[in-house]
Amino acid sequence: MSEKDTKQAADKFKSGRTHATEAANEFKEAAAAKFNDLRDNLNQRAGEYRERANQVWSDTTGRARTVSEEGEDYIRENPLQAVGIALVAGFVLGAFMRR
Repeated sequence: MSEKDTKQAADKFKSGRTHATEAANEFKEAAAAKFNDLRDNLNQRAGEYRERANQVWSDTTGRARTVSEEGEDYIRENPLQAVGIALVAGFVLGAFMRR
């Protein structure tokens, strides 16, 4: 191989390496941009789910509080019936637990 051929081969190799480096950098930048977009999208969705979960939790605790208050009111208004219901429920649960 002549010196001219060697120089051309070296130049082509250098040019190819430069193109490969540029392509790798472009790919890296594109991947970073896509990753940032995905991360932002996931953070937004996580915020929405967190907000929805807080709303559901608030609704559920409010309903539980209401049921508890209604139960207390019923017991105050009907103490004998409440004791009777508790005795029957205890008897039924006891019968199931023994089996």
